Amino acid sequence: MIQFRYLRLARGAKILVDAASLQIHPGWRVGLTGANGTGKSSLFALLRGELHQDQGDLEIPAGWRIAHVAQETPALAKPAIEYVLDGDVELRTIEAQLAAAEAAHDDAHESAHREAHIGAHIGNLHARLHEIGGYAARARAAALLDGLGFLPGEADRPVSDFSGGWRMRLNLAQALMCRSDLLLLDEPTNHLDLDAVLWLEQWLRDYRGTLVLISHDREFLDACVTHIAHIESQRLTLYSGGYSDFERQRAERLAQQQSLFDKQQREIAHIEDYIRRFRAKATKARQAQSRIKALERMERIAAAHIDTPFSFSFRDGPPAPDPLLQVEDGVVRYGEHTVLERLRLTLRPGERVGLLGRNGAGKSTLIKLLAGQLPLAAGSRSEGKGLAIGYFAQHQLETLRPDESPLQHLTRLDPRTREQELRDYLGGFDFRGDGVGGTSTPATTPCGSFSGGEKSRLALALMIWQRPNLMLLDEPTNHLDLEMRHALTLALQDYEGGMVLVSHDRALLRATCDRFLLVDDGRIQPFDGDLDDYRDWLAERRAQASAAAKCPDRSADKAARKADREQSAAERQARLAARRPLVKELEQLEKKLANWHGEKKLLDARLADPALYTGAEAGQLQTLLKRQAELAGWVDDAELRWLEISEQLEAMQAD
Repeated sequence: MIQFRYLRLARGAKILVDAASLQIHPGWRVGLTGANGTGKSSLFALLRGELHQDQGDLEIPAGWRIAHVAQETPALAKPAIEYVLDGDVELRTIEAQLAAAEAAHDDAHESAHREAHIGAHIGNLHARLHEIGGYAARARAAALLDGLGFLPGEADRPVSDFSGGWRMRLNLAQALMCRSDLLLLDEPTNHLDLDAVLWLEQWLRDYRGTLVLISHDREFLDACVTHIAHIESQRLTLYSGGYSDFERQRAERLAQQQSLFDKQQREIAHIEDYIRRFRAKATKARQAQSRIKALERMERIAAAHIDTPFSFSFRDGPPAPDPLLQVEDGVVRYGEHTVLERLRLTLRPGERVGLLGRNGAGKSTLIKLLAGQLPLAAGSRSEGKGLAIGYFAQHQLETLRPDESPLQHLTRLDPRTREQELRDYLGGFDFRGDGVGGTSTPATTPCGSFSGGEKSRLALALMIWQRPNLMLLDEPTNHLDLEMRHALTLALQDYEGGMVLVSHDRALLRATCDRFLLVDDGRIQPFDGDLDDYRDWLAERRAQASAAAKCPDRSADKAARKADREQSAAERQARLAARRPLVKELEQLEKKLANWHGEKKLLDARLADPALYTGAEAGQLQTLLKRQAELAGWVDDAELRWLEISEQLEAMQAD
């Protein structure tokens, strides 16, 4: 198990966690939560051995393999699937040792004993490869890529071909490929869409090792974890259950704490009143001094405090036209490739639409079209008079000026508004003051050094300030913590304009969308159901795709089907013809191995008899030892050949 004993972790002069004592048992799946800056990532670095505690002990079982997601991906020419396979370090080590041993065996010009030793080593490596599932490793890596949204043809593309977000998916696949005892995942859903999130949930539920997970997605946490470790006020507290259970338990604990605080405050007030009344009286002075000392010794209970730094709402926008936006018979192409066609969509004031669809179906493309960022190849797109679009996408973060502060960005948008009003508004997004004390981000700090979450908050603040009457949101919660997501959800619930939302955050989708549209096969259509129905739809589509891969649909005419059957029969006969000599050789090897093993067993027993070395038969010792080495070499060579033939037959069977 992982054991914390009175552990203190600090960064510089700032104490992040103090006096932490808890146990994480093998197989537990723990969600690590807490406000930004409380030390979650530092705790991960501690578990990885990159940081050391300032006080106390941390015990992790020796020999545990620890996997985590790399934050950087070099622009490698290596194929994506090979990059993922690198996650299984032992597999790669065995493959390298096998290649070296086989090369040495092929080039060997040494003694039979040396050659037999190399053969035995090769046999042992193959046996270990079988034990760790090495022969199925490539299929396992391909399944990870498929689950995370990569298309079948992309497995052999170089890593350098992929964008930053897709490289992060490759890093995640590499971490999942590792046969780890401890898996550390820091915001793994940030670069995923909803279908990949649902797939990852299932994968993590089936994971046999110990998981520690940082996530700001409450439904994802509820689905994946068995415990919550929460950092608050430098304390690390372990709760049983998912995130919803944690919220309930924490609320109960805080209510109890507040009750104890109120009781103690009444007791303190009573003692202080006694001291004031009787301190000056000689007859009561001793009792008053006793109460003063009792007051000094009293361990003060802190007031229960739950507060969010985020508080904002949408300002009233201009009068909204009806309809807001219309697309008729729209077609969107990238080059010669048609992404969307026959698009018909009317957006009206107050509508809240969520877009669903598998990865690559065209959800972001549709959002860009609605925002006017993409032209139509055919059809029409018309805006109502007075339409004011607020568009949020991940590339919005790149439009921020790194040398300007949040206050400067907002002043550029609205130079006529008083600075104090702009500061008050930014304070609702936790951009406060000038950085003196507190944990909020200063409103006057250049945003070039901001984290992803801080940049997302600023981009949202700038968009909302412009008072849109139609909001187009493409994954707005990436990098946002739980408190900010909650504040955004409340604000969107009160927003009176139209909205189209793409998000992998199901809590946000459930709370803010009135209806869903499904983007699939280049079309959009109403989705009659909720997110649970969509999860079932995705599972059905995956099952259909799997079945189609195993048994492809043949809708050709009768002659074509007959040709297929004849071709299949010919291929089957060819495989049988190729298998026969291998099967025959395998049977002969098994007979020889049985005879050699039997003879070697008798020989080993004879050589183990001490009488052989002192009696009349001592002269036969060299002959017997030579025969033993000869049998060992034959056995090693035969077993190696047996493994090679078995692999060939297994491959033929798979084909």
